[in-house]
Amino acid sequence: MELSAESNESDHKMARAHGGQIMRLNARTSEKIAFALLSLSASIVAGFVLIMLSYIIYNGYSAINFGFLTEVPTNMMTEGGIYPAIVGTLILIVGSMAVALPMGIMAAIYLNEYAGENRTTWIIEMAINNLAGTPSVVFGLFGMALFVNYFNFGPSVLAASLTLSLLILPVIIRASEEALITVPNEYRESSLALGVSKWQTIRYVVLPAAIPGIVTGSILSIGRVAGETAPILLTGAAYFRPRLPDSIYSQFMALPYHLFVLATAGTHVAKTRPLQYGTALVLLAIVLGLDIIAVLIRRHYRQKLKI
Repeated sequence: MELSAESNESDHKMARAHGGQIMRLNARTSEKIAFALLSLSASIVAGFVLIMLSYIIYNGYSAINFGFLTEVPTNMMTEGGIYPAIVGTLILIVGSMAVALPMGIMAAIYLNEYAGENRTTWIIEMAINNLAGTPSVVFGLFGMALFVNYFNFGPSVLAASLTLSLLILPVIIRASEEALITVPNEYRESSLALGVSKWQTIRYVVLPAAIPGIVTGSILSIGRVAGETAPILLTGAAYFRPRLPDSIYSQFMALPYHLFVLATAGTHVAKTRPLQYGTALVLLAIVLGLDIIAVLIRRHYRQKLKI
């Protein structure tokens, strides 16, 4: 009987060991399959991006020259350069970010650091989520009704910048909230334990640690501002204005609307085709350049936090 019990116990141990080995093999197989699928997905995305960039560069590089970047358009935009559109796009990016970034960060600080979990906070969060999914043309109609007509700004740089700031505000709020959430509570507790006020803790401890995540939201916002057509079409972008805006109440040209006009005008297609892709290439270069600057800023603050 004792030998039989020892034999059964030994069999159970062997079965458990065998089962554990099978589970480890299954886990490794699942991990390999998941890694292969993720690698395939990343490769497909990268492939599409490279194909798109290659196509734009191939069709647009012939239009890129010094005159194309520094001259005004002529002959109803079938000749000349895109300098006013470049300047107009940069003005829109700076103007909309100057409004949306401070507002978005302050809203995120309130929601994450001050507001508790209550019905009002829930309503605000739902409103932000809905705004993030609202089509850009709706923001354009709202901006036209509010800034162009009600406040009587007219079709202008100011009206378009304010409209775009509303468009990117939900993205900045969400990114800033996520960045603030990732800051460990130990940072806050240690600062408060030293007698530092809550606002000083947020300003000197929490915000510096959250800057890399906030900059990530800014990168996404810059790309969206630079590429939107519908909001600026309704609030200030001009079809053909071969000069720079005189003030914030002037109309302007912008690269996305300029590209839209070139692609849909229906005249001189063969003549304007290089201009279309050249404009798209310049727009991508501007967005990429600004994104690189933002990434360098984010890297600087990450290294500073490590120190």
